[in-house]
Amino acid sequence: MDAPGFTASLVAGGVAGAAVDLILFPLDTIKTRLQSPQGFNQAGGFRGIYAGVPSAAIGSFPNAAAFFLTYEYVKSLLHTDSTSHFRPMKHMLAASTGEVVACLIRVPSEVVKQRAQVSASSKTLQIFSTILSEEGIQGLYRGYKSTVLREIPFSLVQFPLWESLKALWSWRRGRVVESWQSAVCGAFAGGFAAAVTTPLDVAKTRIMLAKAGSSTAVGNVLSAMHGVWRSQGLAGLFAGVFPRMAAISMGGFIFLGAYDQTRSLLLEVGRKSP
Repeated sequence: MDAPGFTASLVAGGVAGAAVDLILFPLDTIKTRLQSPQGFNQAGGFRGIYAGVPSAAIGSFPNAAAFFLTYEYVKSLLHTDSTSHFRPMKHMLAASTGEVVACLIRVPSEVVKQRAQVSASSKTLQIFSTILSEEGIQGLYRGYKSTVLREIPFSLVQFPLWESLKALWSWRRGRVVESWQSAVCGAFAGGFAAAVTTPLDVAKTRIMLAKAGSSTAVGNVLSAMHGVWRSQGLAGLFAGVFPRMAAISMGGFIFLGAYDQTRSLLLEVGRKSP
C-alpha cells in the first residue's frame, strides 16, 4: 500500500472509530450491564451511563486506526480481480488479521471501560491503577483470547457481507456506491453479525468482569458460555442482544460511512497536492 493510502486508512479508521465509540457509548453501557453477572439494576441500571467513557475515548482512535490500516494492507497484499470467487476470502482474512492486531490496543481499554460501566462510582484512573497493582499488565489483557474469538467470527460475517452488499448495489446502479449507501450496507451487515455473535460477547464480558482468581477469570470461553447457559439458559447467552444490535447497526452506519468518506477525501486531497 502506498504512502497516501497508508495515511488515509490510518486517519479514516481512527476518525470513524472515535465517532462511533463516543456517540453510541450509552448503548454499550446498557449492553454491558445487561450481560454482567450481578444483573442490570445492581450494575447501575440507567444511572451513570457515561461511566468509563475516558477509557473508550483514549483507546478508540488507535484501535480503529490499527484495524483499518491492517485490513487495507492485507487486502493490498492479496491481489484478486473484482470477479474472483476468492474476494470474500480475501476480505475475511484481512478483517481477521486486523482484529488480532487491533485487540492489542482494544482489550486493555475494554477491560477498564467495562469495569467502570458496572461500577459507576469508581473513577477510570482508579480502576486502571487497581488492575495494575493487583494483576499487573496481564490483568489488562484478561479477555484477549475471548475478544479475538468474538471479533474474528464477527468480522468473518460483517466485512464480506458489507463488501458484497456494496458490490451488489454498485452493480445495480452502474457506478460506485456513495458514502451514505456504503453506510447503509454497513448498518445491515453489522446488525446481522452482532446478533449471531452475541453469546461470544456475553462470554467476553463475563471473563473481563470476573473476580481475579476465579474460574471464569481464567478466560475459557466455552466454560464461560456453559456457566451462563446453566444459570440463565438461552436468554442469558443472548443478554443485551438488542442494544448490541442497535449500537452496532448505528455504529456500522456511522463507522463504515465515515471511514469511506474520510478515506476518499484524504486520497482526493493527496491526488491534488503537488
